[in-house]
Amino acid sequence: MTITLSQQAFDELFHEMVEPSQHPDPDDELDVVYKYPRRLGQGYWRRIELRQGLELIVGNVQMRTRMIIIQPEQEHELLEYHFHFSGEHHDKYRTVNGGEYSFLGSGLDPKQTSYCSDQNSFLEISIYMQPKLLYSFAANPEGQLPQALQPWIRPSHQTYYCRCGTATPAMRTVAKQIIQCPYQGITKRLYLEGKALELMGLLVAQEIEIKDGNNHLHTLKPDVVERIYHARDILLKRLNNPPSFMELSRAVGLNDYLLKQGFRQVFGTTAFNYLHHYRLEQARELLETGDLKVSEIANIVGFVSHSYFATAFKKKFGLCPKQYQMQQKKSFQR
Repeated sequence: MTITLSQQAFDELFHEMVEPSQHPDPDDELDVVYKYPRRLGQGYWRRIELRQGLELIVGNVQMRTRMIIIQPEQEHELLEYHFHFSGEHHDKYRTVNGGEYSFLGSGLDPKQTSYCSDQNSFLEISIYMQPKLLYSFAANPEGQLPQALQPWIRPSHQTYYCRCGTATPAMRTVAKQIIQCPYQGITKRLYLEGKALELMGLLVAQEIEIKDGNNHLHTLKPDVVERIYHARDILLKRLNNPPSFMELSRAVGLNDYLLKQGFRQVFGTTAFNYLHHYRLEQARELLETGDLKVSEIANIVGFVSHSYFATAFKKKFGLCPKQYQMQQKKSFQR
């Protein structure tokens, strides 16, 4: 079974069905565990407000149904760090698996679709920080952030900064210490606040190393990043006739190895996996209009085999294209 929800509908459903189930720490009323809606899965979210502007959430959920959330364009105010012990997250711009992390800055959160498999069992920690808290730690006397961190804070009309990567051993150690925190009360709060800031500190250190060029495995020079974005644009413009990887590397002036590794670093997945999911996202949007046949949509987004398109679409969204189109028509008629 697949449930397709708008972001607003998901938020409303979640707030209706989720009830604070317990305070695991009797000495901390800001430490609350919420049961996950049974209609969607089994598990919990644990939310701890560590201080004003800093929040920790631990999620441990086994999904029962495949879920698709359609998110509108909106302002993204907080800095977010997500560490995934297990499970996976997919949306238009990110694919994050167990042992990996994603970081999102403030700015514009573009319209996109995220989805979660009914076989997905995930354990993750998330840290949410207000930008002003970052400034209190990292800004110089003139109120400016280090150059390496300035992309983290963007205006509301500019797409937020996003970076995904494999967690370092130090990150994994701190994340595990958060999950296994042995304390209660004020000791617990001080311990977890310290660990949350330590994780952010490790991320800051990595960011500075990347920008300074000290991390040879992860560093991408600005002109290389521009070429990688150009490669992405070429792929998206040529949905029906994408270039081979060698053609793409020649078109942007990068060797195939650097383009392959750099594309994964910038976008969190391979170039052609990115293209594959983008095609399916475009197909979903066209199916929602209801004006075109499924075969026409498959051709428009570049699938030569209609049966392969149907299989790939069902794998991603849980429904065959025609079923999805009919579902959208019924939803619109309501």
